[in-house]
Amino acid sequence: MKWLDLPFSKEARGNVKLPGSKSISNRILLLAALSEGTTHIQDLLASDDTARMLEALTKLGITISQSSEHDYCVTGASGKFPVAEADLFLGNAGTAFRPLVAVLSLMQGHYRLSGVPRMHERPIANLVDALRQIGANITYLGNPGYPPLEIGPADMQNRDESLTVNVKGNVSSQFLTGLLMALPLTGKQSIIHVSGNLISKPYIELTLAQMRRFRVEVEQRDWQQFIIPPQQAYRSPGQISVEGDASSASYFLAAGAIGHGPVRVHGVGRDSVQGDTRFAAALEMMGAKISMGDHWIEASSTAANGKKPLHAIELDCNHIPDAAMTLAVTALFAEGTTVLYNIASWRLKETDRLAAMATELRKLGAQVEEGADYLRITPPAHGLTPDIAIDTYDDHRMAMCFSLVSLGTPVRINDPGCVAKTFPDYFELFSQLVHSPKI
Repeated sequence: MKWLDLPFSKEARGNVKLPGSKSISNRILLLAALSEGTTHIQDLLASDDTARMLEALTKLGITISQSSEHDYCVTGASGKFPVAEADLFLGNAGTAFRPLVAVLSLMQGHYRLSGVPRMHERPIANLVDALRQIGANITYLGNPGYPPLEIGPADMQNRDESLTVNVKGNVSSQFLTGLLMALPLTGKQSIIHVSGNLISKPYIELTLAQMRRFRVEVEQRDWQQFIIPPQQAYRSPGQISVEGDASSASYFLAAGAIGHGPVRVHGVGRDSVQGDTRFAAALEMMGAKISMGDHWIEASSTAANGKKPLHAIELDCNHIPDAAMTLAVTALFAEGTTVLYNIASWRLKETDRLAAMATELRKLGAQVEEGADYLRITPPAHGLTPDIAIDTYDDHRMAMCFSLVSLGTPVRINDPGCVAKTFPDYFELFSQLVHSPKI
């Protein structure tokens, strides 16, 4: 489908069961593959990104069986993949590409990793440089600093019993995640020093939480140093469930806040390990009514008819980098000028999200100031420009964010199929929540 026309919807209300978290799904798949024992995974996300990880692990010799659409059984390889030579295509899945680079660099095999053209534009030099400090043999096959990559056997001879690695923290948290997941495979004490301000700390918390589920502990010191004790090995927890995707929850919660609601999402709540659940607090700052249980969150608005339901905020979004995109579109429905900052990492995602977001918001009549790491958004004084075609840049989050525009005016979403990366049935579920005005 080249485009999808969304009619004006006056209200949003109902319940949504969230798909499994992409970030948790791919971490669990890789850890299960590296573990001793068999792991039964429930509620795994079905998406392009998880499909790329499943394909890669299968090529690497991991036995994976599927009992239903979202339930899998992974037989671990006790820290060493059975296949020592493979070509892996990982699409645009950063949650698969970066950790696999780190893990495969310690496998003493020969591997080639590639992706779609956009993946080959996403920098990986900081991770490669960190891995080379401990003897990794990684070659750039295209532009230096970017995929595709070739990985050969690492030179781990004559290394100290303790490994020390330095990595920059201000480019992508996935680099640190890759190192954290890979270094226990060496069996040595490993110390990771992070230079600069570590972005997306909740994603590192998420990584550490999943590692604990597979019996590996890491000592964290002020987000600048991570110590992995020696002689640890991943061991299967037996059965494990993937909680709902908190980033995906943001679109429905925002719909509830804009379209009066209530909208309740099931699968994440106050017990969630995902940082993007803090999006609900940002909505509350904007004036939404938020309630929360152990495994659900609900958003609504009590604004009187004719009044904008929300008000503008200024927010450091380092802790919710993906969900902050939803705030940028939500700002169209808020009174005043919203400022979202500390979002420079947007430029290194599926597209340059800062530039893309600014361009598409302006189409709708908003005044937008785009900085190196911030957006300043003022909604149009006389309503959103109707019937605009939103370009999505092959970026699933652009498509899902801008669906919210339909709560103010009819809108066309170009290339809606890009949501398959993380949420293939998003528009179907969204259409079940929104309600057009009666004629």
